[in-house]
Amino acid sequence: MSPNTEKLSIDKELSWLSFNERVLQEACDPNVPLVERVRFLGIFSNNMDEFFRVRVAAVRRAILLSSLQEGRSNSRHLMAKIQSKVMTLQERFDNIYSDLMRELVRRNILLINEKQLNEFHSNWLKKHFRDHLKRHINPLIVNNNRDLLKHINDEATYLCVCLYSKTRRQYALVEVPTKNVPRFVELPAEKSKAKKYLILLDNIIRHCVDELFGPFFEFESIEVFSMKLTRDADFDITDELEQTQLEKMTKGLKKRLTAEPVRLVYDKEMPEHMLEMLKGNLNISSTECLIPGGRYHSFKDFIGFPNPGRDYLENEKLHALNSTGFARSANSFDAIKMGDIMLNYPYHKFAHFTEMVRQAAYDPAVRFIRINLYRVAKKSHVMQSLIDAVKNGKQVTAVIELRARFDEQSNIEWTRILAEAGVKVHHGIPSLKVHSKLCLIGREEQGEMRLYCHVGSGNFNESTARVYTDLALFTANQEIAREVEQVFDLIEHPYRRDNFQHLIVSPYDARQKLSHLIDNEIVNAKGHIKASITLKLNNLLDETLVQKLYEASAAGVKIKLLIRGICSLIPQIPGVSENIEVYSIVDRFLEHSRVMLFHAGGENKLFVCSADWMSRNIDNRVEVSVPIYDPRLKQMVMDILSLQFNDNTKARIINKEQTNPYRNRGNKRKVRSQIAIYQYLINYEKRCQQEFIAQLEEQKQAEESSPAINDALQAKAS
Repeated sequence: MSPNTEKLSIDKELSWLSFNERVLQEACDPNVPLVERVRFLGIFSNNMDEFFRVRVAAVRRAILLSSLQEGRSNSRHLMAKIQSKVMTLQERFDNIYSDLMRELVRRNILLINEKQLNEFHSNWLKKHFRDHLKRHINPLIVNNNRDLLKHINDEATYLCVCLYSKTRRQYALVEVPTKNVPRFVELPAEKSKAKKYLILLDNIIRHCVDELFGPFFEFESIEVFSMKLTRDADFDITDELEQTQLEKMTKGLKKRLTAEPVRLVYDKEMPEHMLEMLKGNLNISSTECLIPGGRYHSFKDFIGFPNPGRDYLENEKLHALNSTGFARSANSFDAIKMGDIMLNYPYHKFAHFTEMVRQAAYDPAVRFIRINLYRVAKKSHVMQSLIDAVKNGKQVTAVIELRARFDEQSNIEWTRILAEAGVKVHHGIPSLKVHSKLCLIGREEQGEMRLYCHVGSGNFNESTARVYTDLALFTANQEIAREVEQVFDLIEHPYRRDNFQHLIVSPYDARQKLSHLIDNEIVNAKGHIKASITLKLNNLLDETLVQKLYEASAAGVKIKLLIRGICSLIPQIPGVSENIEVYSIVDRFLEHSRVMLFHAGGENKLFVCSADWMSRNIDNRVEVSVPIYDPRLKQMVMDILSLQFNDNTKARIINKEQTNPYRNRGNKRKVRSQIAIYQYLINYEKRCQQEFIAQLEEQKQAEESSPAINDALQAKAS
């Protein structure tokens, strides 16, 4: 079968916009607590920023390339679709924002602007501005001698100021300094404490703008409008052999500062002369780059929207669970030796991993630590433990991926910190990103080296572990651990070839093994043996693997897909994908874990993965999928998958039209999978704890009865 791929796939950019529309659905869902709905507006906006920086930028480059080659451009047609969808979403966003502000007022929470201030709050804000804010603000004066592109930060919102005098207009840009101070300020109560007043930092600056410019400029009137620039996030990295990877990335980051603008969002009330000034100074000629919007930009800061009201206005806290697997022993290594342990973040405590690395840093038996680092927290306990391990004489190797998009600068800084501390730092393979989530610890036990390893789907990041769902396997299975060691060796010596009997490793054997697993299901289906494939991924985009799934569906394999983000596959096409169901879940936690389950004639081959099914993950990254052999852990993951596929509250159906309909609940009981998983894991840990206590009791009884048995045997013998 060789179906027409143009008719059987959805453009990744449009599929991604459909995903972000699902985020926007959460903002208008009345069942979501009100403050959380406002925060979803921030998530939507943050996502849209990245979309323009990465995906729209790539389409614009394709349009430019096609124009240089004087060829037909499908990219221009795609850009028109993107623009149309973006404008639709922006209009919906603005309407939802207005609705939510009215809802907040009904709850006595008022987000006011500078025009709504009474005298008490006006005076308080002017003092607050002088005492706490003014020192963080440095206006950028626009003149013919300054290249604005070199000085504008596309992470920030700017207020564009025009000072009017009789003879001229003077322009200036004021960056809203959200890195140093909160974006939202709660105003003090004047009389009634029932009403809570919030004001945006943008509006405080508007209110006090005279104080900024008055001492230095003469003007009769002043106008202030917001704008935000988004640039192309890709940048050229020179391939000169004499340069280190660190030098290349540092130079590349500097290039990003002057990269091509791909979007200028501006207040639609902005006067024409101000917009023309910005277009001229920012070298914007295409109208495709211009997005008229509301009064505020950088809505991503709404992710941290405060709750000055009642507790019910935000989600009830779910306290992370302790793992009985780790609690059963005095140290992490004895616990893992007793049996494989699986953690499911954020339901389980990430502290179990940081505690293992902390113990390894001073455990006399530990000889070495090897770890992959892609994204880490700003204040990372993991990094501190690696430094402490070096101080204690351990051999520590950290593979830091410098090309982790938008974390490049952070990873460069961590490289310097770790290297100065004595950690052996590698930057992987120049042509491949290292995206696997591996940690390997070597421990000398009874004269032999015993390996302990972590293989998971998420980063070693304390911050994201609180909001991203991820799976982490801890095992002392020496066959798996030795293969993890092989992966580290391949990263350092990429020209070696190794065979992996257990792990699936990109780019070495992933495509071949995944195709083989699908082919086995096809063979079984054709032989009238039960055949099924269940996948949970962030993105499904690889054309070859999509075609294999179509082939499997046509052969009768039952396929269920849970895709959070991009899905180019179109389900329910007669004769092609009628056996494929695709769902997506957007809820309070970001679905990030990746799982593959193949029925395999009843064997149920289950893998936890770091890779999505995208060409870059299969062919151009170091990724690892680990099989789950422990029957109890395998059943736990399969049960969790089942809960997610039975979700009838937050699950959307992915269809050809990309309309994101919610799954119909019918007469079935309500299932909200993230809450159901949390309750499932509470019960799971209780059972594990009860079984562990029972084992201790049996052991205790056996120890207490053994002296009496020995005495009886001796008496009988005499």
